[in-house]
Amino acid sequence: MKKKYFCTLLLLFVFIQMYAQHYDYPRDTSYSIRSAYLKLKKYHPEIEPISPQKLDGVEESYNVPYVNVGRDLTVDVFYPVRGEDKKYPGVLLIFGGGWSSGEKANQIPMAQHLAANGYVAVVAEYRLSPEVKYPAAVHDLKAAIRWMRAHAETYQLDTTKIATLGCSAGAQLATLLGVTGKMKKLEGNEGNLQHTSTVQAIVNIDGIVSFVHPEAEEGKYAAKWLGGYKSEIPEIWKEASPLEYAGSSTPPVLFINSAQPRFHAGRDDMIKILNSHSIYSEVHTIEGTPHSFWLVHPWFEPTLNFTVDFLNMVFK
Repeated sequence: MKKKYFCTLLLLFVFIQMYAQHYDYPRDTSYSIRSAYLKLKKYHPEIEPISPQKLDGVEESYNVPYVNVGRDLTVDVFYPVRGEDKKYPGVLLIFGGGWSSGEKANQIPMAQHLAANGYVAVVAEYRLSPEVKYPAAVHDLKAAIRWMRAHAETYQLDTTKIATLGCSAGAQLATLLGVTGKMKKLEGNEGNLQHTSTVQAIVNIDGIVSFVHPEAEEGKYAAKWLGGYKSEIPEIWKEASPLEYAGSSTPPVLFINSAQPRFHAGRDDMIKILNSHSIYSEVHTIEGTPHSFWLVHPWFEPTLNFTVDFLNMVFK
């Protein structure tokens, strides 16, 4: 009995050591599909959590390294089954979580459905604030876009048609990537630098587009990521605000919003700028929804439909 007990403890110790070695950096996985569902269910008992599915006609590749930043960062790739000599538009999906938490798994259901609709959908890991501050996440995600272009042949990707899609903090990042595609300052120094990180469309799902706009209410989570509060480093808060770069080279933008005004900060002023340059945009506010609506049924479906319709119009 003692021997069996000792062996169990030894195996547990080995597992803990392996886990600690694999994740030798700070991680916060508190924001997940499950945690969002449990939080929202208290007020919306009718909802159900989304989940990954194996869909017909979709190939899947998990944990593919895309850049090394002292450790490998990985992507999960979902793409149409290879067949005819055809190229497909691409989408880089970016999870949210206040720039400090979250995981790739949150975006996998959306990526699977986008692939089933004829897109190469790439879900990227990126470094969060417990590990390293801004602008590391921006550098990581730009490297992910360049990786997509570098591996276009493998996934039959049309490199002239790539969109960013993000949710919450991921939407702020997706929008920032979209408006700074040729800005060397935010490009980073690692990963397929011979390729461009420009994108041709943006899908912003309930994310702010400005940290400094009068409507902005960001506080400690933004400060943790940006390296200080707005009063301390106003120039960084401004630099990380997509609205500051909106202009004639901004690609078409889709906004899908909850009914929570906080997450619309700067949106309407960005739309005015887009309109002044005759750049297409759409806004869909899903009535009665909380933040994180995209992680549960029945709100996942309209989010997906709005996204597919927009991308089809822009790319196909």
